[in-house]
Amino acid sequence: MDRRTFLAASLAAPFAPSAAAGTGAARLLYVACPGIRDYLEFGGAGILVFDIDAGHKFVKRIATGASTADKPRNIKGVVASAATRKLHFTTPETLYCVDLVSEKTEWGKELPQGCDRLASTPDGKTLFVPSFEKDIWNVVEAASGKVVTNIETKSGAHNTVCGLDGSRAYLAGLKSPFLFVADTKTNKVVDKVGPFAASIRPFTVNGAQTLCFVNVNELLGFEIGDLKTGKKLHRVTVPDFKTGMVKRHGCPSHGIGLTPDEKEVWVVDAFNERVHVFDLTAAEPKYATSVKLREQPGWVTFSLDGKFAYPSTGEVIDAATKKIITALTDEKGRAVHSEKMVEIHFKDGAPVATGDQFGLGRKR
Repeated sequence: MDRRTFLAASLAAPFAPSAAAGTGAARLLYVACPGIRDYLEFGGAGILVFDIDAGHKFVKRIATGASTADKPRNIKGVVASAATRKLHFTTPETLYCVDLVSEKTEWGKELPQGCDRLASTPDGKTLFVPSFEKDIWNVVEAASGKVVTNIETKSGAHNTVCGLDGSRAYLAGLKSPFLFVADTKTNKVVDKVGPFAASIRPFTVNGAQTLCFVNVNELLGFEIGDLKTGKKLHRVTVPDFKTGMVKRHGCPSHGIGLTPDEKEVWVVDAFNERVHVFDLTAAEPKYATSVKLREQPGWVTFSLDGKFAYPSTGEVIDAATKKIITALTDEKGRAVHSEKMVEIHFKDGAPVATGDQFGLGRKR
């Protein structure tokens, strides 16, 4: 795949909106806090729920086994499954399971070498949980929290994506310029992509699982990898913006997401307090515009229908017009910031569809 044809892999299939679209399901945004380190000023502790179709109005706060601790730990990642009716989240030490119907914390289990940003297979049965910046990913039975096996990369385990077809898990560590690819049936590393220019930070994958878009240390922008050949294709820099010291994460861009239709990639910029938008419909990624935010962002994801962008600073952005339409606030009127949020649709009191904390492409 050369520079002129890299988009063929991402534009091969039409975008399929959420299975719950048009069914009359309630669309809710679940925001795990504290989701910016352990800072309680950004929404306190717990799972905060917002009604997407009511202007992202605050609905309720769900207490958890983690939020009721004397000193709540920072949330490292969150996933949800309609099939199992469970939500899982991690702190640096512990994996928690919450029942989405009863809203009760069913269990919390400390895992070997700690926890970071996890991913779930689409059926909700298996979790891939990175250790806390150490050597392994724990492969966990989602129902019980039992560790089935582990995958060793010795890469400083950190961020995890499971592809939409459930066949592959993508494993990125803070100490490696390679993105490792694991087979979800054998729980073995079967490939790697790169090397990229530096260690991989947040990343995302297109729906066809042919391309990855990665943030790397020291880059205001992103790089693109070919998941089929294992080669790096592009390095893309945000034009006309300076870089400088940032409050968190230590890199200029820590957050990247594809719009569900894969026509754009959005990348955050902490120093300039912006999210930058690149057009992916041309032969090469082309800078389009930027949106000014209220604080330094460290993440971005999208609603399942692609209408809204959610940076970690809590603004809700109209993805078409690039205008901020509201900002998340809790029951006390505090600004809510979090890098850990997931969309969940409910019908007749039961979950029927879920999104993902990463801005995954959804063209299949």
